Amino acid sequence: MHSRLLRLVGAATAGYGLAVTARPALLARPSGLVDAAGKVAPDTETSLRPLAWRDAASGLAMVLAPDGAALRLAALLRIAADFGDAALLGSTLPRERRALAVAVSVGWGALSVAGLLLPGPDEQADRR
Repeated sequence: MHSRLLRLVGAATAGYGLAVTARPALLARPSGLVDAAGKVAPDTETSLRPLAWRDAASGLAMVLAPDGAALRLAALLRIAADFGDAALLGSTLPRERRALAVAVSVGWGALSVAGLLLPGPDEQADRR
C-alpha cells in the first residue's frame, strides 16, 4: 500500500470537499446544475453540501488514519464514494455533462485504487 499517495488523495479530496461545502457552485457549474442564467438554485446548493461534506470527511479520514487497516478502510470508503458518484452522476446529470463527471469520479477512485495496490517506498526497499 502506498500510504503517501493515499494521503495526498485524501488531502486533495478534503480540500475540495470543504471548498464545495462553502461554495456549491464549484461543483454545480461544471455539472450543469445551474439555471439558464448560470445561477445555482438554493435547493441545489442544499443538496450538494452534504455530498461535499462527505468528501471532506472521507478525505480527512485518509489523511489522519494510521497506516494499515484503518487507512485501507478509509481508502475503500473513498473508492466506493467515487465509483458510486460515477454511476449515479453518469446516469442522472444532463447528458452533455455526464462524460466529464464520470471521468473525474473514476479518475479519483482509480488514484485511491492505485494507492492500495502500489507498494509504498518502504515496501519497495524491502523487496531489494
